[in-house]
Amino acid sequence: MMGRHHARVLGSLEGVDLVAVADPSGDKHGVAGGREVLSSVEELIEKGVDYCMVAVPTAFHEEVGTALADAGVHAIIEKPLAENLETAERLVKAFKDKGLIGGVGHIERYNPALQQARSRIESGDLGEVFQVVTRRQGPFPGRIADVGVVMDLGTHDIDLTAWVTQQEYTSVSAHTAHRSGRDHEDLVAVVGRLDKGTVTNHLVNWLSPLKERTTVITGERGTFIADTLSADLTFYANGEIATTWDEISRFRGVSEGDVIRYAIAKPEPLRVEHEQFRNAVLGLEGADIVTLEQGLATVKVARACIESAASGTSVTL
Repeated sequence: MMGRHHARVLGSLEGVDLVAVADPSGDKHGVAGGREVLSSVEELIEKGVDYCMVAVPTAFHEEVGTALADAGVHAIIEKPLAENLETAERLVKAFKDKGLIGGVGHIERYNPALQQARSRIESGDLGEVFQVVTRRQGPFPGRIADVGVVMDLGTHDIDLTAWVTQQEYTSVSAHTAHRSGRDHEDLVAVVGRLDKGTVTNHLVNWLSPLKERTTVITGERGTFIADTLSADLTFYANGEIATTWDEISRFRGVSEGDVIRYAIAKPEPLRVEHEQFRNAVLGLEGADIVTLEQGLATVKVARACIESAASGTSVTL
C-alpha cells in the first residue's frame, strides 16, 4: 500500500534510477512502469542496487533490513523501525557495523507546516516551549494487521514532537482501549515529559469518522497550530495590548494578540523525504534524514506507552 507511493516518487526522482520493484504478490497497483517485478529482496539485491526502500509489514522489517545490510545496501525503512525494542536494536547494529546509511520513513517530519514550525522555534519565535499536544484520529485502516495504534500512528507523533522541540522523552503515562475486537489497541491517550520540561499529550485512535492531524505547540510567546492534512501553520501571538472593554474581555483572552497564517511552500512530504535520503547516500552536506538511532528512540517511547497502559503506571525512560 505504501510501496506504490514510494515507487511513484522514486520513478521520477532526479538523480535516481528505479531499477526494479519486489513484491511476492506482484504489482497489483501497476507502479512498476515496465520495470522488472521481482518476488524477493534477494532478487533485488542481485540487481546491484545502491539503496532500497523497504515498505513491508513491520514484522518483516528485520528480515528484509538485515538482508540488505549484509549485502552492503543502504536502506530507508518505513516506520516504525521495528515492532519491538530488541529487533530495532539489531537493525541499528546491522547497518552501523557495515558503515551503511539507514533511515526511517517518519514522513511527518517533512510536512511543510512542521518544517516551518521547527525552523521558527529554532529562531526563538515561541521562546521556551511549554507544551506539545497532538491529535491524530480517523477510521480504521484495513491494511494494518500486525501492530496497534501506538506503533502505527502514535510513532508519528512521538517522533515529530521530539524532532520539532529537539528534546528527548523522559517519561510517559498512557491509557489504551480495545473497541474494535482486534488483538491490538485502537485508542491511546498519552501524557509525557521531555528533557527540558516540555509537557506532551497525544490523543490517537482508529475509531473516528473525523480525520484529524493537528499539532499544537504552546510557548512563552504564543502558540503554533500545525494542520498536517492541509500543511497550514497558524501562529497565535500573545498580545501586548490590554482589552479595556469589559464586555469583550469576558469572551476574549486577556493576552490575545495577532493571528497569522503563514504563506509557505508546500512540496509533497514523501518527495522531500526521498530527496533527503538520496542526498545522504550521495554524501551531500546537510542531508536531513531520520536516522535508525532516532527510529530506535521512537520505538523505545512507543513500547514504554504500551508498558504504561498494561501496568497502570508511569514509565521512566
